[in-house]
Amino acid sequence: QVQLVQSGGGLVQAGGSLRLSCAASGRTFSSYTMSWFRQAPGKEREFVAAIRWSGGNTYYTDSVKGRFTISRDSAENTVYLQMNTLKPEDTAVYYCGAVYRFRDYTIRENYAYWGQGTQVTVSS
Repeated sequence: QVQLVQSGGGLVQAGGSLRLSCAASGRTFSSYTMSWFRQAPGKEREFVAAIRWSGGNTYYTDSVKGRFTISRDSAENTVYLQMNTLKPEDTAVYYCGAVYRFRDYTIRENYAYWGQGTQVTVSS
């Protein structure tokens, strides 16, 4: 059974940092791209960052470039999202996801697996 189990998140002041973790299990993810999406109240779930499990190439949405870093630990089968210089507009529920590597990683409907979501709240 495939599972993506998230941890991290919480409440932080603007300018602060948080790190999210996503522990993957149940299959080999070498043919997948791992990503983070977020969903703010009343908005659609949107792409934030992605990393190719094999090769480690990374991709970011423009609004987080230079502030967020996605990484993976292959030995631990875990993906991380380091979030620095957080802003109130980063407030959302964050989800990790896994999509087959040849599919468009920015489209949430392409994703085969999702984590349970974790709340990130940035106060001004």
